[in-house]
Amino acid sequence: MALLSIIVAPDKRLKVKSTRVERVDDDVRTLMDDMLETMYDAPGIGLAAPQVGVTKRIIVLDLARPDEDPQPYFMANPEVIWTSDETAPYEEGCLSLPEHYAEVIRPVAARIRYLDRENEVREMDTEDMLAKCVQHEIDHLDGVLFVDHISIVKRSMILRKLTKAKRSDSKVSA
Repeated sequence: MALLSIIVAPDKRLKVKSTRVERVDDDVRTLMDDMLETMYDAPGIGLAAPQVGVTKRIIVLDLARPDEDPQPYFMANPEVIWTSDETAPYEEGCLSLPEHYAEVIRPVAARIRYLDRENEVREMDTEDMLAKCVQHEIDHLDGVLFVDHISIVKRSMILRKLTKAKRSDSKVSA
């Protein structure tokens, strides 16, 4: 397994719509494993392929706490096929927007269809934190960031701070 570089916003690559995976093969499984290792190292609870520069519809998640055994989810071509009418605000963060958080309103439950590691079509009912995370990661596959769900004022403020931090980082490494 290998650690991958996580793209930090603002970056045009995070706004690209990803393409479907034809089938989950050894190459896709290797990417999933590398993504999972990268997510754990970050540390985070979810990661989408576009965040590591791959425009394929692949996500990995693991909501297990550090003192629990890992419970990873590997999903290719995940899609929301149903959501509850009930919504709730959740504070969201993102590995591509480090150290920035905002409240996002999402459905509290969702049914997801996806291909698993063995290329089998699966459906899964999710709720609460898992539903929020899956929806957040699927947004990445469509070029949508959590800040796209908040006010333009707050979004602009966060993106300005990230741009400034990138400029500072590039001056330090030059």
